[in-house]
Amino acid sequence: MTRPPRGVLRTPTAFPESALPAFVQKLDRPEALVKAQALAFLMFEKRDLRATETFLTDFGMRCVSRTGSRLLMRGAGPQPCLMLATPGQRSRYVGAAFSVRSEADLVRLEANASARRLSADEIPGGGAGVELTDPAGNLLWLVTGQQPFDPLPLRDPLHSLTNDPGQLRRVNATVRPPLEPAAVAKLGHVVLQTVDFPGMARWYMRHLGLIPTDVQYLEDGSPNLCFFRLDLGSTPADHHALVLAGGIEEKYEHSAYEVLDLDALGQGHNVLRANGHRHMWGIGRHVLGSQLFDYWFDPDGMEFEHYTDGDVFTADRETHYVPLEMSGIWAWGDDVPASMGVKRNLATVFRVARLLRAGRLSAARLKLLGRAMTQARPWL
Repeated sequence: MTRPPRGVLRTPTAFPESALPAFVQKLDRPEALVKAQALAFLMFEKRDLRATETFLTDFGMRCVSRTGSRLLMRGAGPQPCLMLATPGQRSRYVGAAFSVRSEADLVRLEANASARRLSADEIPGGGAGVELTDPAGNLLWLVTGQQPFDPLPLRDPLHSLTNDPGQLRRVNATVRPPLEPAAVAKLGHVVLQTVDFPGMARWYMRHLGLIPTDVQYLEDGSPNLCFFRLDLGSTPADHHALVLAGGIEEKYEHSAYEVLDLDALGQGHNVLRANGHRHMWGIGRHVLGSQLFDYWFDPDGMEFEHYTDGDVFTADRETHYVPLEMSGIWAWGDDVPASMGVKRNLATVFRVARLLRAGRLSAARLKLLGRAMTQARPWL
């Protein structure tokens, strides 16, 4: 009996921007109006605030306040809010808030971007802020001067106690992580799909001063997905605070929240599963960003990610370019679930037809997107 040929395990080549192949198009960076300092909180409309609170509590957040008109949830860090939810007829992503250095940044946005001034009582933790609307209709708040909370206690990390072959760091001692929700240390990033990737990328880079960390391109060399990090100068910033992915709709994909370590990720998984929440994907490790991850659905089917052990970079790290392939999403773990791909139904057919008719999507680009996202693991 002849064995079938073995597949080739490979990682797509990452090119630094200074050494791009000739066919790969550089993602131009516009001059920034301000440089955001942190992803502060996200805003949602939710059909049931109580059910949302229950899920997020099991997910590792703490309730700051819940009224009939607003739910505020925090993490273990000093941020006064990680999620602001208000009632709605349907559950949807409303927008994101980023913090900026000072009032001067807000004045600059009012003068150059027609930003609307927010009142202090609109902003969790008070302070000052302005509101913009991105090209897809999502809100972007820029805030400063929020009153921080006292941090909540976190246990000591356990990874330093790991025993490796020939390297015994733990002798006459055990590792017994507590069975409890994975305490959310901070809000890490939000991922949005957009029909107009170039336009959305320029808009967010201009209004937040973001740095492209890793750009993924299609077969024709055109950028179609980017992991953006904050420009914090010599201070290390997370691999990404915002991800934009070119696609066939304007859509919230998921948001991600940092937890302490792999044991927190695993025990948090157990708690969420035991309490009847619906698992989506994980545990595994991403390629771009390197995070260990675990994805869950909230009661409305919206995606939330726990992660730990992610990459960080200073502002002088060069942008890199990588081919866009589904296999580039993860290094190990279960195969990517079908829910992360495009739904194959009549609604998708009608959506694509409308985009083609309106000239917002070409047949050639549709084919490129299809090829990039079809085969999950080329070696299988």
